[in-house]
Amino acid sequence: MQIVNVISLLLDYPTAGLIEAQNDLLDIIENSTLPASEKQGLATFVQERCATELMDWQAEYDAMFERGRALSLLLFEHVHGESRDRGQAMVNLMKQYKDAGLELDVRELPDYIPLYLEFLSTQGEENLQLGLQEVAHILALLAARLETRESNYAALMHALIHLSGVTVDVDDVREQIANEERDDTKEALDKVWEEEMVTFGPDSSADGCSSAVTKPSESQRKDQLVPITWSDFKDAGQTEVQRGN
Repeated sequence: MQIVNVISLLLDYPTAGLIEAQNDLLDIIENSTLPASEKQGLATFVQERCATELMDWQAEYDAMFERGRALSLLLFEHVHGESRDRGQAMVNLMKQYKDAGLELDVRELPDYIPLYLEFLSTQGEENLQLGLQEVAHILALLAARLETRESNYAALMHALIHLSGVTVDVDDVREQIANEERDDTKEALDKVWEEEMVTFGPDSSADGCSSAVTKPSESQRKDQLVPITWSDFKDAGQTEVQRGN
């Protein structure tokens, strides 16, 4: 589904190529199956971001997603934190990618949301929706936190939630995070940097994964998607997700 690829690109680190592709991105958004409100949110995001200086966009992106953990684009950050379970979850997700015919390279972690979206976009519409349903509660959390920072990146999360086909009580999530302390302040970051770095598996020092992937051919199976268990997060009472009709 092209619209998922577009959102994946928009969630990734901003590049000059993304700005140059503005018209193509807007065309895909307009021709998508999203409702008018979601289309408008995405279109406004593209227009506003592409109208800014690239370096300013990149600096804001770093400040938003690379400082602190509250807005991390790593899915397992919001499920396992730094627990040992995170390492096994990484291994399982990497195996799922490889079983589907994707070759991962460079230095990206497999739970990086743009990469996860790129993967889902190759797995057929039913599996794509299932994969989004598995992480809808995380997307809702990110949407609510982005809203508190008045960031238009929230529109991307809301579009993904709609594509998942589930009903998420985002108002409940907003209430839960209402009194959260920012984790991107100098004091909060100092505490994080003092912690021991966590690595995953024996090959952690080698090249990891990236959004640069080799997509499976049409002859490769698309029915290999196995739902990932994100119950640790949901059991913690962060939010409830109900399947839509």
